[in-house]
Amino acid sequence: MPGKLKAKIVAGRHLPVMDRASDLTDAFVEVKFGNTTFKTDVYPKSLNPQWNSEWFKFEVDDEDLQDEPLQITVLDHDTYSANDAIGKVYIDIDPLLCSEAATVISGWLPIYDTIHGIRGEINVLVKVDLFNDLNRFRQSSCGVKFFCTTSIPRCYRAVMVHGFVEELVVNEDPEYQWIDRIRTPRASNEARQRLIFLMSGELQRKIGLKVLEMGGNAVVGYLQCFDLEGESGLVVRAIGTACTLEKISTFPATATHPNNSSPSKDMKEPGFGEEAPGVPLSSGPPTPLRAQTFSSFSPSKSYSRQSSSSDTELSLTPKTGGHLCHFCMIPPSPFCVFQEYPFFTLTAFPPGFLLHVGGVVSARSVKLLDRIHNPDEPETRDAWWEEIRQEIKSHAKALGCHAVVGYSESTSICEEVCILSASGTAAVLSSRFMQDGPLDTEHRLSRFEEVVSPGCGFCHIPYDELNIPFPAQLTYCYCCRRYKVPDVLFTTIDLPTEANVTGKGCLIQARLCRTKKKAQGEGNATAISSLLPFLEYELHTQLMNKLKLRGMNALFGLRIQISVGETMLLGLASATGVYLTALPSPGGIQIAGKTPSDITYEQHISTMQKKINDTIDKNKELYEINPPEVVEEIIGSPIPEPRQRSRLFRSHSESSDEVSELDLSHGKKDAFVLEIDDTDAVEDIHALLTDSPTPAGFYSCNTEIMPGIQNWTSAIQMFTSVRVFRLNANLTNQGLNKIFSDLCENLLKSLYFKLRSMVPCCLCHLNFTVAIPEDELIQVAVTAVAMSFDKEQPLENGKQSGEKTLIKGKHRPLKAMSASSLEKASPLPEGRSRSLRSNRSYSGSSVAVVKMTPLSFIPGAKIIKYLGIINMFFIRETSSLREEGGVSGFLHTFIAEVFAMVRAHVAALGGNAVVSYSMKECVFMENPNKNQAQCLINVSGDAVIFVRESELESTSVQTQSATTHTSNGGEGT
Repeated sequence: MPGKLKAKIVAGRHLPVMDRASDLTDAFVEVKFGNTTFKTDVYPKSLNPQWNSEWFKFEVDDEDLQDEPLQITVLDHDTYSANDAIGKVYIDIDPLLCSEAATVISGWLPIYDTIHGIRGEINVLVKVDLFNDLNRFRQSSCGVKFFCTTSIPRCYRAVMVHGFVEELVVNEDPEYQWIDRIRTPRASNEARQRLIFLMSGELQRKIGLKVLEMGGNAVVGYLQCFDLEGESGLVVRAIGTACTLEKISTFPATATHPNNSSPSKDMKEPGFGEEAPGVPLSSGPPTPLRAQTFSSFSPSKSYSRQSSSSDTELSLTPKTGGHLCHFCMIPPSPFCVFQEYPFFTLTAFPPGFLLHVGGVVSARSVKLLDRIHNPDEPETRDAWWEEIRQEIKSHAKALGCHAVVGYSESTSICEEVCILSASGTAAVLSSRFMQDGPLDTEHRLSRFEEVVSPGCGFCHIPYDELNIPFPAQLTYCYCCRRYKVPDVLFTTIDLPTEANVTGKGCLIQARLCRTKKKAQGEGNATAISSLLPFLEYELHTQLMNKLKLRGMNALFGLRIQISVGETMLLGLASATGVYLTALPSPGGIQIAGKTPSDITYEQHISTMQKKINDTIDKNKELYEINPPEVVEEIIGSPIPEPRQRSRLFRSHSESSDEVSELDLSHGKKDAFVLEIDDTDAVEDIHALLTDSPTPAGFYSCNTEIMPGIQNWTSAIQMFTSVRVFRLNANLTNQGLNKIFSDLCENLLKSLYFKLRSMVPCCLCHLNFTVAIPEDELIQVAVTAVAMSFDKEQPLENGKQSGEKTLIKGKHRPLKAMSASSLEKASPLPEGRSRSLRSNRSYSGSSVAVVKMTPLSFIPGAKIIKYLGIINMFFIRETSSLREEGGVSGFLHTFIAEVFAMVRAHVAALGGNAVVSYSMKECVFMENPNKNQAQCLINVSGDAVIFVRESELESTSVQTQSATTHTSNGGEGT
């Protein structure tokens, strides 16, 4: 057998009372893997049993090790009736299958029940012995590493980036199978949870097989999603970027974390090919995977299913000898081969890799769900995503781009209708990395070969200005003045580290709610299809208005979510606004009203115009936007006059004779015109002006790093908050918009209030998720991290200021129900310190806190080891909602339990932090009349070991002093 799994049950503690007569429990444990089950002895009458079982051994294929979780069930023994279930623990074995990750899972894990939540803890030991398997027909992908982070992991360097990989698996949903009509809620939930764990494991294995066939050994930017299609079935999807990664073997004794300073053009990250202090560029003997890369010119082999949807390969063939260039430790003159989908789920790239950015490309499609008849043939769902990806690819091509970066996919499902969405940023990658790219010879612009300023090069337009497929205003770059740039830039990626930015950034959100008539089947799908384009157009218009109002000209990290319900559509767009120095200064916002019928109307327009102008001035001062004036004497040749700057083509079909020149002047000469033609438009202007400003000392963004802020401290605080609001059925669009906008605003305000002790601070990586779980119910969930950034500000008690619990009592806004869980720095359970002692060589002391952050790094610390991906799915149900504190108490408790379970599993792997943490799914359903509620949560992240830089420095000093002492002793002798 290629694998042996061993498990040992040590002890339990804090178990619930199951025998009311004695107030004690007769507990025993079932350990199940696949079809094999072992049992421990019954430990009578104790809430803290000590089983100390023998090693239970499972001899299985490595394929099963990837697909199946180890299932540990704690039960109460009853002599005369069926044994009562206390709870279960699912353990993912995958982290033990990679040689560089964890070697043992050991520690106290929470025992979880879908009805009662956490019911005590169990201490387990799990090991895996793998044997060499040379069978080339094997179906396992052991050893392929998975990372949630959307940049190259911190202690790795990328030898090669192969491209896009995708996969999906489908199955019947146990919740909707006929047998569940007679099964208990607990049995139904557990069947569903186990199935999702199985599907998740199978999905990872299949993605890993594709990566191995492409010659890679890792998936970076792994995005896994669940589509709960109700009676139609259950779909688990995943996309990612296949890479070949190499571990940076020499760990630097002293190093400055790249994210401890401002993201300037001088920032150098070891994982991105720059020489790290103490890290020699010459790596050791090449790995077998690296040797395979010499044959990367040939197209990748076809896969077992839908080969066209994952054969993308951006293969970089290294040559021996020579120095290494910017792209992730790649030797000079590498080449790329682009194939079907040149998509990248990465949002951060090494300097020089991203040459030009064309703008956001997105596609949506409305589909009617049909029942999944055969889980082994998911062709229908594959074909749907195939269409979407082809459309994205054609949009990118129209923008003169050959790749899509920052790519993501999502769905929104209501009854039998599903909205599929995909978006990314069209880009041109450096021509140094292309061999036979998709651009034809005549379209290959010679200027791409020229060296451009790294601070502004990515802003230069990649498309031909004489054949623009959409209206655009172009000017010469305000940095180099050699190439054209657009007046505004929208992207889904993080701000490139080399970008020239003026002032600070800020979070910009557009929110929309639209009613629709109740309908069924095709009629419903048609109604949604007709509403979608207008909804998206209005979201973009709102984003543009808010961007101009803040005096900024670019958006990064743009994420647009469309949620569908029975009677409404919700749209939420979040992005980080910045002022790119290379782009022209945005003009003001000019209101153009109807012909004034009376003096009062004219005065009203005049007052609104003054308010807008004042708001723009205040924002420029707040965000320190003072762009340098362009002076001819300093720069050299004058900037071309506005009329000479650019032409506007209405469509490809029009001849050049029909095209009229337009005055596309910028700055103070021209303003962005808002036409007021009805009452709704006036309301929109009012809504624009009533956006509540961020309190003093707070900044917010949805990207990893806040543009324009320096000196991050180690005080960080992660939080998750969920708020549910019940609507009045008779509201108009305007009323719905106001309620939805207020809900998001109040959520942010409550966060500012709770985090006021951390001022000055920045809310980074703000990730909003909106949903319509039921008719007339809106749910908004947010995950973010608060980071303190002013080093001059004295921090009392150091770490404690960022790690205390900020919720005191329940916080319930008027007419809304909320749940909020903030990160608690609770000590690990007893017995964990011994398994973390192996880290003492790095840290000098055992670690007692498992930190959680949505960022890919920890300020003031160095990540030294990735232990594997954390991907967990939990279901919680209650039939005593009011007794548990209503929706707020129920959700709050559940999220806190999820945090506790994630922390315990990371600690059992030997880790002390979770990075790139995200809550992918939070589905809440409520039945107030029956006092019932159910919630499903899916969380993911990367388990890591990190070391504080202060500890690294002290270790370095000790090492140096020891070396000096030794050398002095030698001289004396």
